[in-house]
Amino acid sequence: MNKTELVDAIAKETSLSKKDTEAFVKSFVDVVSKALKKGDDVALVGFGTFAVTKRAARTGHNPKTGETIKIAAAKTPKFKPGKALKDLVNGAKK
Repeated sequence: MNKTELVDAIAKETSLSKKDTEAFVKSFVDVVSKALKKGDDVALVGFGTFAVTKRAARTGHNPKTGETIKIAAAKTPKFKPGKALKDLVNGAKK
């Protein structure tokens, strides 16, 4: 499902206009992105948690030349699904 399909599905589910739904989706992405940039987690109970994790610097190998290279430390966004979402995806019944 891409962004357009998501907007269409939410608009249909909520009876909101596509324009309002698109503004909501854009705002949601912006707010979550800004929170992650500040180092905050965004937890949606039952759905999951968006968080930033740190990857340590490490050495790697260029697969083409076999040369050893240094890979810099980095922050990366992660999503950890909540129990309710995992159960839903796995077909668990309540």
